[in-house]
Amino acid sequence: MNPTTSPNPATGLVIYAKDLARMTAFYQRTLGLQVVEDDATYAVLQNAQLQLVVQAIPAHIAEQIHIDTPPQAREDTPLKASHLVPSLAAVREAAAATGGVIKPASAEWRFRGQVIVDGLDPEGNVVQFRQAEGA
Repeated sequence: MNPTTSPNPATGLVIYAKDLARMTAFYQRTLGLQVVEDDATYAVLQNAQLQLVVQAIPAHIAEQIHIDTPPQAREDTPLKASHLVPSLAAVREAAAATGGVIKPASAEWRFRGQVIVDGLDPEGNVVQFRQAEGA
């Protein structure tokens, strides 16, 4: 997709990453986003509803950040992104393949016609995934 001709969705999110490639792969696979533009310092992923920019943290700052494996939750932020997905099972597989962690089915809950579960991206950012009940 040509970034100069691609429509820009109304909703966007920027995530700063220590490991640009790993974080890009996680969000690309869990959310089914297409990489529409990238270079050594960022990647723009999007679909018709969302534009997500994964921005590399400058090296002098990134070297001071430790990421555990598996990642530990970053609980010092007041934000949590929430994404509607076709399949929580597919999200679990994609997250496991790219270094993220999704809570087990026993931790899912239901709210407003959706099944919801939290997880962590490869760097510990808490992210929520929602699937329509009965999907």
